[in-house]
Amino acid sequence: MTGHERLRRRSTKLKAALTYPTTSAPRIVGTAVVAVLTYLLLVLSTFPEMSMQMLGAGLHWLDETLVLLMENVLATNGWLGLGLIVAYALLTGVAVTNTAARVSATGASNLSELTGVLPGLLASGCASCGAGLLGFLGFAGALAALPFHGDLLRAGGLVLLLGFLARAGDPRECRLDA
Repeated sequence: MTGHERLRRRSTKLKAALTYPTTSAPRIVGTAVVAVLTYLLLVLSTFPEMSMQMLGAGLHWLDETLVLLMENVLATNGWLGLGLIVAYALLTGVAVTNTAARVSATGASNLSELTGVLPGLLASGCASCGAGLLGFLGFAGALAALPFHGDLLRAGGLVLLLGFLARAGDPRECRLDA
């Protein structure tokens, strides 16, 4: 198989993976819920200490916290940083929907295909303040040293998610590798 054929096959599988969540209303809703929750988590993780303090004072501070942290993302990373967070949240919704469909179709025994999504999910977040999801795990100091306010980390997470989706394709299709 030539490189051109392999690239065409991967792009076809990526398109199938990206369109699968739009094939039914429950999938659309599930993808949207996961995407919104991921977006909220990513924005709240940009400054975890503030998020915990504000939300510890009551859930009625959630909207104020989100507005302040989105303004912080825009001030430190600009529209590109915010766009990467939105893209990451959307792709996470697609990946989770596709992974759930794949697990329900093949069972949990075929986890080798599903492990490709884990690095992308862990390497997410807004590293602009030295935080992000990895900041919750204690790696805030390492993230603070990243160039471009963590945009490269978010772009890397997007590449990993796109690679997982291009490899997995439509979860309804059964494939046999030669």
